[in-house]
Amino acid sequence: MYWSDLTWSEIPDVLARCGQAAILPVGATEQHGPHLGCGVDFIIAEQLCAAVAAQTGVPMLPTLPYGCSLGHSRRWPGTIALQPITLIQLVKEIGDWAYHSGIRRLFIVNAHVTNAAPLRCALEMLRAEHDDLMVAVINTATLSERVREFHSADAADWHANDAEASIMLAIAPEGVRPDRLAEADDPDRTCSCVFAHPVNRTSLNGVTGTPSLATVEKGQRWFDWLVADLAALVRTGSVETPPLDQSYFGDAVPASTTR
Repeated sequence: MYWSDLTWSEIPDVLARCGQAAILPVGATEQHGPHLGCGVDFIIAEQLCAAVAAQTGVPMLPTLPYGCSLGHSRRWPGTIALQPITLIQLVKEIGDWAYHSGIRRLFIVNAHVTNAAPLRCALEMLRAEHDDLMVAVINTATLSERVREFHSADAADWHANDAEASIMLAIAPEGVRPDRLAEADDPDRTCSCVFAHPVNRTSLNGVTGTPSLATVEKGQRWFDWLVADLAALVRTGSVETPPLDQSYFGDAVPASTTR
């Protein structure tokens, strides 16, 4: 269910049926080595959230295709990055308007690792301003133990690896160059590092991992896991209430979490 397909008169009933919840997919546009297109992160976020929205009835807001990709440097063409403060403010303003449209549970689903810190900042700002708005930042690569395991199986600091290449083969093969998979492998050089180095100082080709291992079959299985595990989180969150019914603003009576 896409927010963009709903009319203003339909939105209140849709939200009432799903606990006033909505899903915001966030990705990135950045280089993904010689074998994957630059849209991997937002494509995975969008297709994952669309599948979960269809299963749960929770509407999906339009995908953010840009993210905090500064670490990919300007060594390779393709990356279009936002400053962290820009992403924070952008998501904060989306959340403000979502709140005024009736959303009280916002699932921010992030498919780009270094978006996590700015998105957490936006979460802090939103819940401090809107007492009855609950916000979750869910990072796709770590949303369950089985998902975490397959993402990092070939590299702890993975990027454009077996996991991403396999999933793209399954859900968006037009963004994969199969004839470049074998030459794309590049090892993880970060395991003994103290500092968080940009990709130009850790990879020869923008890749960390072994995309040569990628297959359609693995990608479909892993994508199905992502859908099932995210749908379970969304269903649980759509009925969750705070442990205590106390206002952020002191002794004032808290606003309803269901209106």
